[in-house]
Order: sequence, then C-alpha cells, then structure tokens
Amino acid sequence: MATTTRGLGAALRHLTAYNATNAAQTAIGLTRAAGTAWFDAVTGATTPSDVATRGMLWWSTMLDRREPRWHRANEIVFSTPFAHLRDFSEAGAQDGNDVVPTLVLPPQAGHSSHVVDFSPHQSQLDVLASAGLTRLYALEWRPATVATRDVTITDYVTVIDRSIRRMGGRANLVGDCQGGWLAAIYAALHPERVHTLTLAGAPIDFHAGESVVASSTRVLAGALGLAPFRALVAIGGGAMPGRAALANFIAIQPQAQISRQLQLLENITDDAHVERYRMFEDWFSHTQDIPGAFYLWLVEHLFHRNELITGDLVVGGRRVDLAAITCPLFLLAGSTDHITPPAQLFAAADAVGTPPTQVALRTAKGGHLGLFMGRDALREDWPALMAEVRTLS
Repeated sequence: MATTTRGLGAALRHLTAYNATNAAQTAIGLTRAAGTAWFDAVTGATTPSDVATRGMLWWSTMLDRREPRWHRANEIVFSTPFAHLRDFSEAGAQDGNDVVPTLVLPPQAGHSSHVVDFSPHQSQLDVLASAGLTRLYALEWRPATVATRDVTITDYVTVIDRSIRRMGGRANLVGDCQGGWLAAIYAALHPERVHTLTLAGAPIDFHAGESVVASSTRVLAGALGLAPFRALVAIGGGAMPGRAALANFIAIQPQAQISRQLQLLENITDDAHVERYRMFEDWFSHTQDIPGAFYLWLVEHLFHRNELITGDLVVGGRRVDLAAITCPLFLLAGSTDHITPPAQLFAAADAVGTPPTQVALRTAKGGHLGLFMGRDALREDWPALMAEVRTLS
C-alpha cells in the first residue's frame, strides 16, 4: 500500500508541477483577453445593450455545435463495424494511373477522423492529392459501441491489411499520432505491403522526451497497474469514453481552451473568426468512444511497458520487429508538441532497418494538432515530404 501511495503521489506531483505553469499562463491570458473584451463597454464606445447582445451571441456560439463532416469528395469502398475505408481519389485517378496508392491512418484519441480533412482550406488529404498522390484513401475510425467494445489490436491490423489488398496490395502508409504507431506496427508485420512510411506526431518510444500524458500514465500504471484504466472502461460500458479523453486534453493545457473562448468573445462580430472557431470546436468537442479492449492493450503494452521500442511487442502471435521496416521513412514532429515530443517520434529512425540515407526527419513549427490541421505545416512541411513520396511512387 505504501508503494502504491508513493507512486500515486508522484503522479499527482508531476501533474501539479506541470499545471502550475499552465495556471500562471491562464491567469495572464484571462486578464488580458477579458480586459480587451470589455474595454469598449467601460469607455462608453458601446451601449449596455450592445454588451448584452455580444454576450448572448458569445454564449450561443459556444453552445452551438455541429457534427464534423468530410469536405473532400469520397465514397466508402469497404466497411467493418469499427472502420470505414474511404476513397478520396481524384476523378479518373484509378484509370491507367500507375501511381502507388496512399492510405492515411488518422489519430484515434476520442475524436473523429475528420481531422485529416479539417476544412476546405486546411485539409491534409488535399495536400497529399496536390503533391500527386492522387490515388488516395483514408481509414475512418468509427465510434465504439457495445458490439465493438472488444475489438483488439489484431482487428485493427487486419483491417489495414484488407484495405491495402483492396487498393492493389502495396501502398504508401501515412500515420498521424496514434495512427502512426499503428502504421509502424503494420509495416513491421507486413513490410512487403508498405512502399513508403510517413509518421507525424506518432509516439514510437513512449518513454522518450517530456510528455505529461506518457509520464503520468506510466507512473499511474506502475503504482496501481491497470486498475484505474479498467475502471474508466467499466464506466464507459466497455469502452474508453471519448469525453474522458477530451477532459484530459483540456486539463493538460487549460489556458488554450480559455483563450479560445475569450478570443471568440473579442471577435464575436467577425464572421471569419467565428467560422474558424466553429470549425475547430465542432471537431474538438465532438467526441467518440474507443473500444475498451484496444485501449487497455495500448496502455499496458505501449504507454506502460514501451514494448514497441524494446522489441517485446507481440501482435497476433508474431513479434513486432521495427528492424523489419526497410522502406523509405519520413518523420514529421512538432517543435512544441506537448503530446508527442519529437524525441518519441524520432526514435523510429534508429529502430527501423531503413538505410539512414532513406530516412527524412523534419520538425514543423507549432504543436500537436498543428501537425495535422495547422496552416503552416500544411503549407510548408507536408508538401515537401509528400513531394518526395510522390517521386518514389
């Protein structure tokens, strides 16, 4: 019991120290934004009625959420109870096109897969197509249900394999965040089916770098085992609740959430700003559950035991050896990524069997979500990497 208490105390101290800095930043941002938002009312530039109207618009906009949707034209060509394979290829791209097809694996962390097609002006899929990867597909992870709560890692690997076989048997594989370590596992088990491998913001060495998510999970699991995580899944009826994942994201950087709401207040009459806000919140606040069996597996074997990098990971009775990956490898990290610090991703470069001359490491400005939906990464980093993939395809 003493060991458990010490371990839990260490986890709480770690989180407290991390959030102390966030609290200070939050207070500064709150004071600055609130002061700006209400300055006009205090100086008489607006009437009390105007202030009330702005407040009502602000409140209603925060509460008005829409379900995320795909912006790029597509069709579902293969489906399972937990995933859809969507074909985003350009019209006629399949006819006589010898370009190697590309399959994108989105993150799966309690949000929808639409992050790879975030908006008509911020779409990772559009960038890939513009680079010449016109035979383009993505797997959409469906929300967990009672029927799919027992889906396992083997099921996910199988659906990737069935998708690539349907695409012709060999593909460029692009994995974002959790989709990245899943792509790496698949590439290690089926290297003959992966033409190139691109990983963005993907934890490969879960214990590298400074990440509050990885370290707190590791400490908590070390102190209490899987009990807290099993309890969370039990609360979700056999699934990891997406709302719990959202709460964790907000807790890590609460100042970001508050800042977004205050910026909305400041710009509530700016239609362009309001639309950008809606687009993000529609995706961010629309959560979906994750199969419980899959979630508990990744907590135990990846977050806690770090078996992907140690070489001890076994999936479907086969050892996952990253050295089996010999295809060209492209790694994209975020310079200020607090979810997956660059060290967690770049560890892949030393673990794979790909020759060093065929490994490209790139660091984008900004944080985690910016890697997949940020204008800078989509304008500067993805086009450069995907142009190289296209040359090889």
